[in-house]
Amino acid sequence: VQLQASGGGLVQAGGSLTLSCAASGFTFDHYDWAWFRQAPGKDREGVSCFSIGDGSTLYADSVKGRFAISSEKSKNMVYLQMRNLEPTDTAVYYCAASLSQCPVVVGSSDWKVEVWGQGTQVTVSS
Repeated sequence: VQLQASGGGLVQAGGSLTLSCAASGFTFDHYDWAWFRQAPGKDREGVSCFSIGDGSTLYADSVKGRFAISSEKSKNMVYLQMRNLEPTDTAVYYCAASLSQCPVVVGSSDWKVEVWGQGTQVTVSS
């Protein structure tokens, strides 16, 4: 099983990026899907979670209204659309898959991730 994240890059503040996560070796709809990020010198934090069962989504307060998570089951893809980016969004972004339903609080340490993607760098310049 493998997750391949892509779509990162350098963007100016206020700009947009869409990250993609390609899943292979999965039964896609057995998993819930999430994006995490880790900024330099900081702990990894949960950004967003998508529950495959009911289609519900969850976002960290810092990205609500700016980021949107989605999936394309036919292509085994998960996306993170990011708009109105801020320098504080600069981080390595990771996609993740879990057999557990999305937690109440995105990125909760109680939420067990089965598979991590390799990360894609997002840099937002001011």
